[in-house]
Amino acid sequence: MICSLCKHGETAPGLVTVTLTRGETVVVLKGVPAEVCDNCGEYYLDTATAERLYQQADAAVARRVEVEVLRYAA
Repeated sequence: MICSLCKHGETAPGLVTVTLTRGETVVVLKGVPAEVCDNCGEYYLDTATAERLYQQADAAVARRVEVEVLRYAA
């Protein structure tokens, strides 16, 4: 797929690090599967992966965690 951000690159499967901030909580997830632009590095998550990341962020907020670093596991 053509990158919708830079309009020049092609995306390919890869792994990325995603940082989510909710209020005072920061969640860093490493090794997240995504489509990554070979030109600008923008990444695109599928719906199921994004939902899982949001659930993990919500859980960290509920536990009142300030910073959490996780390795993504499908």
